[in-house]
Amino acid sequence: MIIVAGGTGTRMRNETPKQFLEINKIPVIVLCINKFLKYKPAISIIIAVHPAYKKELAAICKKHFPKKEIQITTGGDTRYQSVKNALALIAATEGVVGIHDAARPFVAIDVIKNCFSVAAKKGNAIPAITLFESVRKASDKKNKAVDRNKFKIIQTPQCFNVKLIKKAFTKRYSPSFTDDATVLESVGEKINLVQGNYENIKITNPNDMIIAKAYVSHDK
Repeated sequence: MIIVAGGTGTRMRNETPKQFLEINKIPVIVLCINKFLKYKPAISIIIAVHPAYKKELAAICKKHFPKKEIQITTGGDTRYQSVKNALALIAATEGVVGIHDAARPFVAIDVIKNCFSVAAKKGNAIPAITLFESVRKASDKKNKAVDRNKFKIIQTPQCFNVKLIKKAFTKRYSPSFTDDATVLESVGEKINLVQGNYENIKITNPNDMIIAKAYVSHDK
């Protein structure tokens, strides 16, 4: 299991990166890790983090997971590089690896289970949810309504056959790689969407923390 925690807090307008912010005195990344340990206590975890925060993350892991060996690697300038660094630590050539955003602490256990299960059968599984808002395609001079039923919001964990995703990450980086699924898709693999959960928000801006504090008291 790879958790990407390379953010530095720019969009949160906070000196503390979002993954280290606390909700009810628990760091977001701890809430995130706990979800995967609930899914499978023996799961192997690798976290890619900005080099400036490696010591802080190590201290957090030691405090909250003293009996769990969690590998920490250096995050890169892009998500692509962070994931590539983490994948390099995986020696296995068989099985499934999940890749998850550290700022998504409310992923449902059933979603995690389904992503790993489908990826084991089909090679990959990407959680997605339906849009409810109206959507318009906008350019500099005009905009037009589009059919929202043709679009999905993509989440994590994105799960992959480890051999396929490691091979995909040998490809040269492109700005079009907005997530790990786009990297796999670039080498010709079909992407399989599965149902995500609406609580699985990515904490990105200060307003998200308000929502997160409400979720954490009801999260299961």
